[in-house]
Amino acid sequence: MSHSFIVCSNLTFSWPDDTPVFQDLSFTLGGGRTGLVAPNGAGKSTLLKLIAGEHRPTAGSITVDGVLGYLPQSLPLAAGLTVAEVLEIAPLIAALHAIEAGDADEKHFTTIGSDWDIEERTRAQLDRLGLGDLAFDRRLDTLSGGQVVSLGLAAQLLKQPDVLLLDEPTNNLDLDARHRLYDVLEQWNGCLLLVSHDRALLDRMERIAELDRGEVRFHGGNFTSYEAAVRAAQEVAEKNVRSAEQELKREKRELQEARERAARRAGNAARNLKNAGLARIVAGGLKRDAQVAAGKANEMHSGRLDDARARLDEAERALRNEKTITVELPATTVPAGRTLLTAERVRVRHGERSLFAADGVDLTIRGPERIALLGANGAGKSTLLRLIDGDLAPESGRITRAEGRIAYLSQRLDLLDLDRTVAENLAVFAPQAPDAQRMNLLARFLFRGPRAHLPVGVLSGGERLRATLACVLGAEPAPQLLLLDEPTNNLDLVSVGQLESALNAYRGALLVVSHDERFLAAINVGRWLRLTEGRLVETGPPDAG
Repeated sequence: MSHSFIVCSNLTFSWPDDTPVFQDLSFTLGGGRTGLVAPNGAGKSTLLKLIAGEHRPTAGSITVDGVLGYLPQSLPLAAGLTVAEVLEIAPLIAALHAIEAGDADEKHFTTIGSDWDIEERTRAQLDRLGLGDLAFDRRLDTLSGGQVVSLGLAAQLLKQPDVLLLDEPTNNLDLDARHRLYDVLEQWNGCLLLVSHDRALLDRMERIAELDRGEVRFHGGNFTSYEAAVRAAQEVAEKNVRSAEQELKREKRELQEARERAARRAGNAARNLKNAGLARIVAGGLKRDAQVAAGKANEMHSGRLDDARARLDEAERALRNEKTITVELPATTVPAGRTLLTAERVRVRHGERSLFAADGVDLTIRGPERIALLGANGAGKSTLLRLIDGDLAPESGRITRAEGRIAYLSQRLDLLDLDRTVAENLAVFAPQAPDAQRMNLLARFLFRGPRAHLPVGVLSGGERLRATLACVLGAEPAPQLLLLDEPTNNLDLVSVGQLESALNAYRGALLVVSHDERFLAAINVGRWLRLTEGRLVETGPPDAG
């Protein structure tokens, strides 16, 4: 029997306003790598905080066996901290340097204990995560967001934990940093529980834990295996629902027919008794017998109808409510040979620094190309999108855009008016379209009935992205070039799938900044560009490993 590192027993947790999150949740987790998946808002991060001891259960208990390491989604680190302080080795480093300088005070030896190799071990850990050149006295506010995340992970790994909890560890990481993290975690030998929407990372897990309707269900194998199992179960559930619906219709029909037969028999019996001239007491007995028989038949069919309804309810509960976007966008079609954009020797400054090389950046986009723009964080990918969109003017060089609309979806998703409803926003983008046409488009983007009339400001991240796509792709005129900056950031896996469906219906050109390799493959990217050392280089797809 495998050792249990995490034991959760009858866990109940509610927020201070009594909003319930978990009710009597129980599970155990042994060694190995486990990915925790669920829609946004299901409580994944809250569960990690409970295991880490940052939240206290309302009832029940959580037991962790061994040393615990926890990397939250947002690191609570002060900007003025140094690398050594984040790694929690600053006193050790100071003691080592004091001894090397000739200070033989006993307190330094006490501080070091047996950690004489702390610098070598730390350097090795940092090097594995691509941070080998960081000075221990470097301040946190001089690091990129990705470097801070990797540094936080290094700090947890230096604790040599038995149990490691990671919440969205690849957020803010570029492709190279992601692959270094993948390699580190694949060598992990303890108990790892991570929350992630990164499918390439989830495919490196040994099991998937699904948090669904207040339960944790474990699936052996990686995320691809889990997806296949979910698809198979969904097909069975859909078949069972169809079968239960047919059974319910049949039982309703048979109940109605039984009632009609009973009514006909009762009418015939009444007429026959009257014509037969039987004594009143005998006629009454026969009438009561007929009524009893009819009542039993009605009771039998009603019972079978209730059973059929119960079976349909059970079948529907097993069905996942994961709706997909199905839409046709013929107005976005771009002829294959049309030049949409030409950028020649474009340069721009970021503060005092020239972002691109001395001879600038060149780029041509023709026809319905699907282009991925790769590069390290800080290389200038988002800046290049802003230059193409016209939101930013180049310092030198020239950008020529074809007639037609360019749509730019930044990471902030700030195209829509938050106070207006989804339908009102679409009316701004497509004012000449008939109301029925606009409502039909919104329905295809899963905004049906009252949901189309919700203010954009109250929508979740995934819903807001869907609303933005509906407005942008349904605009008049339709965009011929679509610029996307990290569109899968902060989306749950269902929302990513919906985004992929919408983009695969789009027939114009795409230029996408993303570190999500599975997403880029799913939207059929055919051209790969990399910004490196200020130059835009044609390359191939990254090795997904």
